[in-house]
Amino acid sequence: MVSQNASRTAKHSVPRAGLIPAMLFAIGLALNGCASDPPAQVAAPSPVVSIQTRTLSPAQIAQVMGDQSNQSYRLGPDDVIAVNIYGHPDLSVPDPTLSSAVPGVLITSDGSVQLPLIGPVMVGGDSVNEAQSAIATAYGRYVTNPQVSVQLTQARSFRYYILGQFSSPGVKYPGHAMTLLPALALGGTVDLNSADLYQAYVAQGNVKLPVDLHSLLVEGDMSQNITLASGDTIVVPSSAAESAFVLGAVGKPGQVQFVGGSLSLLQALSDAGMGLGNITQARFSDVHIIRAGGTSAQLIVVNARATLHGQAADFPLQPGDIVYVPPTAFASWNQAIDQVLPSLDAVSALLNPFVSIAYLSRRN
Repeated sequence: MVSQNASRTAKHSVPRAGLIPAMLFAIGLALNGCASDPPAQVAAPSPVVSIQTRTLSPAQIAQVMGDQSNQSYRLGPDDVIAVNIYGHPDLSVPDPTLSSAVPGVLITSDGSVQLPLIGPVMVGGDSVNEAQSAIATAYGRYVTNPQVSVQLTQARSFRYYILGQFSSPGVKYPGHAMTLLPALALGGTVDLNSADLYQAYVAQGNVKLPVDLHSLLVEGDMSQNITLASGDTIVVPSSAAESAFVLGAVGKPGQVQFVGGSLSLLQALSDAGMGLGNITQARFSDVHIIRAGGTSAQLIVVNARATLHGQAADFPLQPGDIVYVPPTAFASWNQAIDQVLPSLDAVSALLNPFVSIAYLSRRN
């Protein structure tokens, strides 16, 4: 497992060699004049100008995730409950005086249970205690001070959807709430050689939760081990679909695919249509990169022009990075975000949840 993790991490730290188009190489030489190459043993300096870290506020996290730690089990269709009415075995289900293979009464698709004497009672969406109170109230019309107990005997409505690079993906019925790490085990093993953990995600309905599966599985960050709710979906996509987003003053803004598990900034800019027409106009000395994971993000400014000049190393991208090439200079990251937001709206479903929560939600 350690060697797989190490190789997986290294795959995104080294740009693929020999794939920068000849046009870019020629541009770099032209901008750099006729200077001779530096000695091979001297490492080129980093092109990174600055790095800032931004974190979601507790209010932003709570708005999306709610209270994940104290969620009661909610009854739903296909669950089975046993209902005991003290002193009234004829009203209890199953009848304690009879031998029965049925462990109770089934909750139907509309969320109701059919009980002796009182007929249907709605319990779908209730906790066990809430269902107990509802049934006691219903029996109170016929029985003086009914003493009711309800027990969940078969939890069939609680489910997780495990999709992607698992040895056993599919719908899983754990019968109780679980945290993310053991829930992942329901899908068997994760193939780290073919999984894209940077763009893996957990969704509740149509909302991606700010959870970083790469940090959880590779770095052991247990703060990412959130408690899941019934119906949550865990998706670990294939590394064959790894991509970054290049936006702004390039010829073909949009997704750029990784090749062989790597993608450098210059390669991404080239694939996005960087050429002689925009190399002299765009602010390649101030390329802004949003690298998000979980509840935080790094905001990185990179001098790609220095790399073209041969004065700095190329910058390796990670899957899910958002690269923005500004057409003009600006003074702050907030101005950069304001400029790129319209483009992010168009690809919002594909983005890391941090970006949607921190930036796109404020436009709604």
